[in-house]
Formats: sequence, structure tokens, C-alpha cells
Amino acid sequence: MATTKERLEQIENALLALAGGGAGFAAGRLGATQAARSAGRLAVGTPQGRAILAGLTYNELREELNARDAEVAAQEFGPTAGALTEIAQRLTPLPLPLGQAAAAGARLGKKARKKPVSKFNKAVKAGMTAVKRSKSYGKKGTINNAKKAFSAVTKVASKVNRGAKVSAKGVTGTIARAVRKIL
Repeated sequence: MATTKERLEQIENALLALAGGGAGFAAGRLGATQAARSAGRLAVGTPQGRAILAGLTYNELREELNARDAEVAAQEFGPTAGALTEIAQRLTPLPLPLGQAAAAGARLGKKARKKPVSKFNKAVKAGMTAVKRSKSYGKKGTINNAKKAFSAVTKVASKVNRGAKVSAKGVTGTIARAVRKIL
């Protein structure tokens, strides 16, 4: 008797063989590069993606898997094995399709709790707005080197937070004055 993993691999191989014809047609119609890009976008690693590639609906794929499991169980354990496989499938169901999963999540009524912003992050935000208002990293209203500006702001905010001495002149002083209002 083949294990569940081996049977799933057999089904995957059959589905991929079926999908090969569709990929060949797409390559002829769209061009090889475009067809490869669109094929790469499909979620081949999920049962839903494999079912779409084979032209089946998710439920048809699940019914086919259930029928094959029942067949194997009937051959192996006799006619009463159908109930056993049904119980096993109910205990370990296949994942829901994305649309159903999203709807199920919405029905539960759980709202995502917004994570509170820390004082340090608020200070960094104030420092970045101060940099944007100054002429230090580009003209007023723009930052031409955001990575360097963010690095300077976080360093100054960290120094202010620790209580270390910070220069009062230049962009460092501008950032420090903005950060001190928060920290």
C-alpha cells in the first residue's frame, strides 16, 4: 500500500503533467518569457494552485482525493474502512481556499490590535520631520539620502535617550531639539 505522501506525489505529478499542455499553449500564444512569468506567479505549492493548473475546482480535487483514499482503504481493510477514512479526513481536513479562509477569519470577529508606537519611534519620526524641514539632506521638503538621514536621526535619538552629550550645532542640533520634545 502506498503511503499518503506517495499518493499525493503521484497526484501532483499527474496534475503537473496536465498543466504542461496548458503551459505549452501559453508559451506559444504569449511567448516563452511571458508564459514563464505568469506560470511562476501561480501558487503551485498549494492544493488550490495545483487544482487551478489542472483545470479542476478545489472541491473536485478534494473529492478525488477522498475517493482514492476510500478505494485504498476498502482494498486494504474491507468495506467498513470508508467510515474510518471519513473520520480521519474530518479530523485532518485540507486547508480552506483563500477566499473561504478570509471569510471565515472575518466571521470570527477578531480585530487586529494595532501595536502602540514606542516613544523612541515617535522621537525618530519627529527627528525625520525636522530633517525634512531643514536644508541639510537636500532642499527643504525633500531628503536626497534617506538612509544616511535615518542613520543620523536614530543615532541622535539614541544619544538623547541615554542622556549623552549631543552637539547643538548643525543638523545634529536640529534633530536633537526635535527629539527632546518627545523623549
